Amino acid sequence: MKRIFAKAAILVLAVAVPASASAQEVLEGQWKNAKGSVVVKVEPCGSTWCGFVIDATAKAKAGARKGGTSNLIGTRILTNLRKTGDNVFKGQAFDPKRNVRVPATIRVVGPSTLSVKGCVLGGLICKEQRWNRVS
Repeated sequence: MKRIFAKAAILVLAVAVPASASAQEVLEGQWKNAKGSVVVKVEPCGSTWCGFVIDATAKAKAGARKGGTSNLIGTRILTNLRKTGDNVFKGQAFDPKRNVRVPATIRVVGPSTLSVKGCVLGGLICKEQRWNRVS
């Protein structure tokens, strides 16, 4: 019985993440960060992908101002995302609260979930968030 459930779980996971050819289509859209404080629109930017802030809470806007970003709405926080593997994109992320750009890895976890990971100091310190698709 356990084997049947294990095989069923593997099958569900296999179909939950789209084939690599359609991962780009899944990447495109509007995504809310883990805290629900920012909504980012991910779209093609020439031959790469990028993400712009299209909505933010007052607290997120205040944090960005403290970091030196006067207008959070419209700020590009994902840049030069290029496909590097099945459901994986690499590029740069901008943290407006800390006013830093860091290497980023975006993984398409499923049709409505992204894993967004940024690292500093050659990967010694990393922060990862799960973003959810906004309908």
